[in-house]
Amino acid sequence: MSIYYDRREFVKKAALSAAGIGLMGSYGFSASKRVAANDTIRVAVIGTNSRGAALAGGFARTPGVEVLFICDVDDSAALKGYNAVMEAGQSSEPKIIRDFRTILDEPFVDAVVIAMPDHWHAPAAIMALQAGKHVYIEKPGSHNPREGELVAEAARKYGKVVQMGNQRRSWPNVIEALNEIRSGIIGEPHYARTWYGANRPPIGIGNEAPVPRGFSFDLWQGPAPRRAFKDNLVHYNWHWFWHWGTGELLNNGTHFIDLARLGLGVDYPVKVSSHGGRYAYNDDWETPDTQVVAYDFAENKTIMWEGRSCNRRPVEGLGAAVSFHSEKGTMVVSNNEYIVYDNDNNEIKRYSTGREGKVDLTGPGFDMDADHILDFADAVRTGKKPVSDFSDSNKSVLLCHLGNIAHRVGRSIICNPLDGSIINDTEAMKYWSREYEPGWEPVV
Repeated sequence: MSIYYDRREFVKKAALSAAGIGLMGSYGFSASKRVAANDTIRVAVIGTNSRGAALAGGFARTPGVEVLFICDVDDSAALKGYNAVMEAGQSSEPKIIRDFRTILDEPFVDAVVIAMPDHWHAPAAIMALQAGKHVYIEKPGSHNPREGELVAEAARKYGKVVQMGNQRRSWPNVIEALNEIRSGIIGEPHYARTWYGANRPPIGIGNEAPVPRGFSFDLWQGPAPRRAFKDNLVHYNWHWFWHWGTGELLNNGTHFIDLARLGLGVDYPVKVSSHGGRYAYNDDWETPDTQVVAYDFAENKTIMWEGRSCNRRPVEGLGAAVSFHSEKGTMVVSNNEYIVYDNDNNEIKRYSTGREGKVDLTGPGFDMDADHILDFADAVRTGKKPVSDFSDSNKSVLLCHLGNIAHRVGRSIICNPLDGSIINDTEAMKYWSREYEPGWEPVV
């Protein structure tokens, strides 16, 4: 029995599924071809409805990389991933599977690319690492702080590369901007402001409904305790439910808080406070659509996050960015661009690419993903640390989780500046980890 679909059969049946007829048949196993070139990195892309399809195409375009498998629990989403690979010009066709676990023991797979919903990130990464695979994982890489600890532990234990998909770390002009900050172009920055704005519509009140044909909701839920399927959950609205998602703070805040932390040269806070809520609409959305989070550090520095999911009016003319401030000036960093001002608002230096304010929910496009993917591939081949090694990028993710925890308890939380752990707060620590569907608990 084969776990792989014949491509023609899959396309035909996925089309029928989309029409409401349903996808029949079973998954089983067949031999996959061995790639002749020893330095070719062969990957499986897991989760290809949106961002994952963009990554599938990006990896397929990368020299020395071949996408062997497209894995998704939704057959129509898997077809998006398949098409992205073929449109990228890959000469070989990727195999399409529903359950990624069936290929973890496949010796031809060197790495997995994880673009699943947040509740799947850490469990899938740990499974892949235990199977001896390198991991490229989309942000945030975890659903809660404990999962971030477990992925970092697994990366150390199994000695594999784990790169987070916060690709701004690889953008050359962002790198230059951070180097300028460190070299003192505005003196010693003491404050960083981060923001993201969008015009997200309401998601309504969901009704229990039959699971769409061609979609395995049970496998989609995976490690999360089972809940009934509702018609306003997939494929994007899960971000706004605590059970599966982590809200705008980890959806987009991760990118900019990461840059703020690197620019200020800080790791863990001493105090975190959050203000906001679900203000715009009366619907099932649980996470804040309006959120302001303050992070105070022992180094006498502060990071502020402003998330507006339902109001995209720009700040500094930008829909999403980070600004650094000191007594000598300000730097604003956005889409591979930066501007430096003195305290009289005179522009001192500017690097612009003409992309100001443009935000794409599926990612910045291959031209802006390429360096990050290449860095991951180089790390897999050479054993060097990737530019966004999980052990470091997870520090920024932890800041975001702490912001959500402060929101959920409704007050400030106090943290250990040595490791970010929450101090003397039993209520807050309830959100440090989660419960799992029995049998799905991640173990390193």
